[in-house]
Amino acid sequence: MMKRAALVLSCAMSSVLLMPAAHALDGITVQIGESSESTTTYRLGAQFEFGRTLWQSDSGGVRLDGYWDAGVTRWSSLDATSLSLTPMFRLSFGTSDGGITPFVEGGIGASYFTETDLDDQDLGSKFQFEDRLGVGLRFNNGSEVGARYYHYSNAGIKKPNNGIDMAALYYRVSF
Repeated sequence: MMKRAALVLSCAMSSVLLMPAAHALDGITVQIGESSESTTTYRLGAQFEFGRTLWQSDSGGVRLDGYWDAGVTRWSSLDATSLSLTPMFRLSFGTSDGGITPFVEGGIGASYFTETDLDDQDLGSKFQFEDRLGVGLRFNNGSEVGARYYHYSNAGIKKPNNGIDMAALYYRVSF
């Protein structure tokens, strides 16, 4: 429990330190998915780039950067909505002049649920950590398509801690 809390805290602090002084809206994401409770989910998100490359290979073909993602998810048949804010770290493969750039991404953020009882799942609290992994393709015009896996849990802060998962497909348009 303490190791997980320390990891979450260090990720959050690192993200804050990486944040530039001013952000502008860089993209909008629409997403459809399915939860571990077999309910359809709909998500609308807004992305704000970190504004800098965190690491780049000597050849320039592999790059680490990131963005903040703020979103609202509707869990349709569970009659719940969640709000989230997650710093995402992205590892891109290939240069942007190649047409299509594949990437993998991940992040740990915070989420607030309007309900704690979701069918058979008792989340235990309205506050949840959002763990997210994704893969995708970025096109030269800045748009993206991809797939994501989400896990929501309160990390044992409050009992019970059943958690809930979601898999989703998304489309992002960049500005």
